[in-house]
Amino acid sequence: MKFADSHCHLDSAEFDADRDAVVARARDSGVCAILAVGTATTPESADAALRLAGEYQGVWATAGVQPHDAHLAPEETFARIEALASHPRVAAIGETGLEYHYQTAPRGAQREAFIRQLHIAGMAGKPVVIHSREAWPDTFAILEEHWAPYALPGIMHCFTGGIEEAERSLALGFYLSFSGILTFPRAGEIREAARRAPRERLLVETDAPLLAPAPRRGRRNEPAFVVETARKLAEVRGADLEDIAAATRDNFERLCLLRVNTSGYTG
Repeated sequence: MKFADSHCHLDSAEFDADRDAVVARARDSGVCAILAVGTATTPESADAALRLAGEYQGVWATAGVQPHDAHLAPEETFARIEALASHPRVAAIGETGLEYHYQTAPRGAQREAFIRQLHIAGMAGKPVVIHSREAWPDTFAILEEHWAPYALPGIMHCFTGGIEEAERSLALGFYLSFSGILTFPRAGEIREAARRAPRERLLVETDAPLLAPAPRRGRRNEPAFVVETARKLAEVRGADLEDIAAATRDNFERLCLLRVNTSGYTG
């Protein structure tokens, strides 16, 4: 079986000591594709995920400014992301969106950065990776105004909504990406959304180094652990793990990799 991790912060400092081993363990676990998510503040940091995509086979990159950092990124950072959007190893733009739980960045700055990146992705014809936490009404309002006209798909990263949020996301062309939260005891509403979602719109992710799934909770998360989330998704849907692995891998390839130069893809 082969798996795709649709969201991993592979450039995180938590992997600096053993990044080669982390990627090797992912491959040994059957993870054939990893989307390394960009989290830029400066123009130079916008390239971090792309550098890893150039170093490791089976790794692709995004370029973007997280909602947490929306107030920190100067104009030059967005200009650099716009330039990177056409790179053949940049599979998507983001992660971007709205974070109203911690609210590290002012909401106005978050919205401005979100809209800016939606248009960068739309003009490049690339999917967008969305982060939405305690911000669904504003997220959907912005997507309906600024993203829907492009008629492009995207990823609802670390989906933590319920049935209503899933249906609205799907109607906008998004794929639902489930993280290790799917395995947490209190995630019943998320599991119900995962159970009902169309097979052709399912993805799995780690969000590593965060959100390690059961039975790995309390440890640093890494791409190899995406297998545990896929296992839980199979259980929730009453499906075979092999079927979920194939579906989520094929969905990832269709969504992201058919839009880029797939040289080096091992799926």
